Amino acid sequence: MEWVETGDGAKLSVRVFKPPASGEEPDAAGDVAVVLVHPYTILSGAQRMLWGMAEGVARRGYTAITFDMRCAGRSTGCASLTGSTEVGDVAAVCRWVAENINPRGILLVGSSAGAAIAGSAVDKVDEVIGYVSIGYPFGLMASVLFGRHHDAILKSQKPKLFIMGTKDGFTSVKQLQNKLKSAAGRVDKHLIEGAGHFMIGPAFDAQMVDLIVEFINSLPK
Repeated sequence: MEWVETGDGAKLSVRVFKPPASGEEPDAAGDVAVVLVHPYTILSGAQRMLWGMAEGVARRGYTAITFDMRCAGRSTGCASLTGSTEVGDVAAVCRWVAENINPRGILLVGSSAGAAIAGSAVDKVDEVIGYVSIGYPFGLMASVLFGRHHDAILKSQKPKLFIMGTKDGFTSVKQLQNKLKSAAGRVDKHLIEGAGHFMIGPAFDAQMVDLIVEFINSLPK
């Protein structure tokens, strides 16, 4: 376990998943680090929810990083209702990864509220080269809390992939499509038939890892 301190003094618990030294051949050189951002802290979101996905990413040859945002798990600090303060947590971890792991680039992956928060951090760190959303909360009710994050990711020129279940209770397929019409840069979309909002855990980890690795392989070298 590692610790990363934010600009306002919160200490974040960080875990690094490294590719195996031998065994399964990686799909690529492994020069991109994947930072995973967990769901809403106030509803018990924590990095442990993403460990299965992180382990899968590491087995495919990429260093994966999970962390507890402020007030989650062993991290200190107070959670914010709208995720505004947590944007700084994501940026701090990405900078730590850039300095201590020194990858060619960083891919930010966020789930649910973590997707909104990660989206606001994409352009705050130069080393971030792409973004993957797993269930972005674009819906009307969710936008009451997370609407302030929408513009940041939609206006970013960095490549982005939005993964969504067709039965997502927070965002309809139509709402997602309408939002993405105004998105800048490269925008990919992947719908998972019959899936709900939270596409994390054993039932989805392998599929998410495949989509993440495929997206990394499509990024410019």
